[in-house]
Amino acid sequence: MPELARLLQERTARAVPAETVRHVAGWWLRDAVGAAWWVRSVLPHADASGERLTYRIEQAEDFYARRGVPTRFQITPGACPDSLDSLLAERGYDEQSPMSLQTAGTAHVVDRLGPPPPWVAVDERPTRAWFDTWHAVHGGDPRAEWALLERVTQPCGFARAVLDGVVVAVGRAVADTGWAGLFGIATLPKARGRGAARAVVAALAHWAAARHADHLYLQVERDNVAACHLYARAGFTELCGYHYRAAPRPDRTEDDS
Repeated sequence: MPELARLLQERTARAVPAETVRHVAGWWLRDAVGAAWWVRSVLPHADASGERLTYRIEQAEDFYARRGVPTRFQITPGACPDSLDSLLAERGYDEQSPMSLQTAGTAHVVDRLGPPPPWVAVDERPTRAWFDTWHAVHGGDPRAEWALLERVTQPCGFARAVLDGVVVAVGRAVADTGWAGLFGIATLPKARGRGAARAVVAALAHWAAARHADHLYLQVERDNVAACHLYARAGFTELCGYHYRAAPRPDRTEDDS
């Protein structure tokens, strides 16, 4: 399980790519101006201990200090050095954003959800209507988020559910070596409770099956009850939990970048 968790988190890093990635002895130091904070976090996926671990942390802190943003680490049990989480806590890092990394067999999800309804389509590239709906729910810097989508090199499917002529729900799948990750599932508030998100997940599962991605994965915030229920009904189960550690913010904030 630890090795699979590491590989899936690294697939995610390719599906949600940073603008700058510096590889330091197996650690991924990532940054993208204007992007969501989780894109600008460290993947500490190589073992280290003692003074070497402290030195790696200091390298990461220097990388982000030069960019004027807080240092954040993604802490995935088994994929990170065993003592990293406790050492970061000792250095004053706050624990943030408890998450769940979940997986499912693609065929299992297809069987549970059935065929997508005719009012859902999957495109190879994001349309402006797709992006506008996504941004209306998730927010962020639209230029930075569009640039992130342009950086993805793996095959992508962009699902959109259209009701009454309006794109009311969207989602994205990225295929990568036998797996497809689901990202950015979003439904406009006025359309919630109408099965639009379920239809989007069904469409993306069928898209993945057509591209021989036999397994699906996703990440979801533990406190997003509605999303957790949706994914459980679709057949996803938790592989592991993970969280982030964030350093005290510098004088300059990410919004100033």
